[in-house]
Amino acid sequence: MNISTKATTMSSREFNQDTALAKRAARNGPVIITDRGRPSHVLMSMEEYEKLKAQGKPEKHRSLADAIADDRPEADFDFEIPELKGLSLRPPELD
Repeated sequence: MNISTKATTMSSREFNQDTALAKRAARNGPVIITDRGRPSHVLMSMEEYEKLKAQGKPEKHRSLADAIADDRPEADFDFEIPELKGLSLRPPELD
């Protein structure tokens, strides 16, 4: 097993023989489990998993008005109005 400051690497065999060690190591960072020398799985704490999951999850139910009103620097985004193709908009004829 190879332990560095952030990630721990262990073989599938080591993992199967000592899962308690793997769980303890996961408290300090991800545990990379290898199969025939190649990384195949990652074990991490639930807290780290929830953080990772939250980082990659876009806010799906946010209105454009809410997005525009958000003045945080990380909330800045580019918005391009999509071109309406095949839709003919003409003023109504009121004769």
